[in-house]
Amino acid sequence: MRDPTGLGRERSQAKRVMALDIGDRRTGVAVSDELGITAQGLCVIEARETDSLVGRVMELAARHNVGLIVLGLPLNMNGTAGERAEKVKMVASRLRERADVEVGFWDERLTTVQANRALLEADLGRKRRKRAVDVAAAVLVLQAFLDRRRGERPRD
Repeated sequence: MRDPTGLGRERSQAKRVMALDIGDRRTGVAVSDELGITAQGLCVIEARETDSLVGRVMELAARHNVGLIVLGLPLNMNGTAGERAEKVKMVASRLRERADVEVGFWDERLTTVQANRALLEADLGRKRRKRAVDVAAAVLVLQAFLDRRRGERPRD
């Protein structure tokens, strides 16, 4: 059966996976542990320009020994790609041109809603929640990807 993620299972022992939750102003970043089992939030990149974002992602990928970057793809609820998804695809294209890592997508529908709900339950204030939601969404995208790659049922 074909890999539904579009990303191979092959991985170097030491290479990590990075996930991006790309927004209009902020991009949440998460990275896996070296074994590719768990996702941890890394940072928020504040960048409106694609080239600035790509440059910062490449720096982080090099620093954290990343071999694969997964971009959350914000599909509409009916599965179609809208304007935001096209922006993510453009970032992916630029990353593929400039970075020496594999780049792919993961359906991120409702991850921001899930992240907001979790942060509300953690009783984070509005200001802290606004910054934390981007990283939390990237963690959800990455953990779902890692679980699927290992053949586990995605976590709720």
